[in-house]
Amino acid sequence: MTTAPPVIAAVDGSSHSHQALVWAAREAVRRGLDLAVVHARTPGPDAARETRRREAEDLLAECVRRVSETAPGLHPTTLAPVDLPAAALTSLSRDASLMVVGSRGLGGFRSLLLGSNSMAVASMARCPVVVVHGTAEEGEEGGDESFQDVVAGVAADESSGAVLDFAFAAAAARPGARLRIVHGWTMFSSMLSGGPVFDRDAAAATAERTLAELTAGRRDQYPQVEVVKEPIAGSASRALVTASANSALTVVGRRRGGESLGLGLSPVAQTTLSHALGPVAVVPC
Repeated sequence: MTTAPPVIAAVDGSSHSHQALVWAAREAVRRGLDLAVVHARTPGPDAARETRRREAEDLLAECVRRVSETAPGLHPTTLAPVDLPAAALTSLSRDASLMVVGSRGLGGFRSLLLGSNSMAVASMARCPVVVVHGTAEEGEEGGDESFQDVVAGVAADESSGAVLDFAFAAAAARPGARLRIVHGWTMFSSMLSGGPVFDRDAAAATAERTLAELTAGRRDQYPQVEVVKEPIAGSASRALVTASANSALTVVGRRRGGESLGLGLSPVAQTTLSHALGPVAVVPC
């Protein structure tokens, strides 16, 4: 479709990855991007290598068939690297516009809210990662298309730029979608940012101004997107998780540079990613 990097859909044969595949195909069409379907083959005994290769080919062929049903105009490429899934996907993320994974894979326990590979990729990828949380009904693959709103959780610092850029583009790709921008503030965060320390009303007003400043230029760039600003006294986690149930996408940020120490995801991002009821995008910033 374009010369821009593709959307990558990671698949492993699980129902969650099938839902992620459908979501990725629809998003590639919305954004006018190519789609690449990736199945990472975990290294194993040489005796099983040929069997694993055939299984990977069969899985990828089935995924291409599913894509043709969901988005007939797409002609996805396929790739089956031999590596641990998180390592393979993190490496491929250097050349992707977006990576889409399911919330849990074949090895996930039902009691886990988020699989280890999904969490690792969301924490370390070089591009934005969308984690598609599984739905109860097989017929709901890829998420409920009736939900259009995009929700973004932002902080009062430079990290919000990348989150807002991604969120505005996602909303613009969905005609009629609103962008709800959630900003959680406390008296402590007000103090850290040099704002009011003891005056709660003044701190609330500062949060309002912060949201206005963050969105000003982008609202001119995306005049078709209706913006709803939601400053919240306290942590934004609960609001983001609640909003995710009725949103097309919830967007949070991830700090660059903390990946090797496991510090990439803030508490708000980790809580949202783990407990969300709909797709969550994690944006490096």
